[in-house]
Amino acid sequence: MSAKPVKVKICGLTEEEMVDAAIDAGADFVGVVFFENSPRHVSIERANELLEFVPEEVMRVGLFVDADNAFLDRVMNHLRLDLFQFHGRETPERIEAVRQEYGMPVMKALGIASAADLDAAQAYAEVADWLLFDAKAPAGAGRPGGNALSFDWSLLSGRKWPCPWMLAGGLDAGNVAEAVRLSGARAVDVSSGVEQAPGVKDAEKIAAFIRAAKGE
Repeated sequence: MSAKPVKVKICGLTEEEMVDAAIDAGADFVGVVFFENSPRHVSIERANELLEFVPEEVMRVGLFVDADNAFLDRVMNHLRLDLFQFHGRETPERIEAVRQEYGMPVMKALGIASAADLDAAQAYAEVADWLLFDAKAPAGAGRPGGNALSFDWSLLSGRKWPCPWMLAGGLDAGNVAEAVRLSGARAVDVSSGVEQAPGVKDAEKIAAFIRAAKGE
């Protein structure tokens, strides 16, 4: 029995055409960014336009960085999300509180540079619905992810987690198959690796990435 295809998340979408391109190419998750320091940032109103017609079988993800409940309330009053992605300094207690308050699954992104970072992730694995392992942002970076950096994928090989997880960080069509092989990932997340410029997605790169990730 062959393994199920790797799931793919396309993050940082800003145009309807690229949302459609991601879905047509077989994306399992589509994400929008609510973080003003990102070139992929969109307003709540714009996010609703982008996600309004996403089919039920594709997960709609909102990326937040240290957002408070007031902002989460505004988002949830304007659009439907299937998954919160927290990419800031949220504590395990904050993750648990949000899950209880909103009844929403939460994915916690964690910056990885060493095995010690993975050890520290265990506290989040007990409370989050998903983990996302991204390359640790360099000191002084203006944003915690989307920096086109990768880490040693083999650090994840053989690790067992109580929840599903995604691999991110510097992935593109040319390296994602190797990243999956070395890490054992069954889900991957990409943003800058399918762009022609920061914040500008490329339909051909999206399709090529999804084919490579899924081994098609």
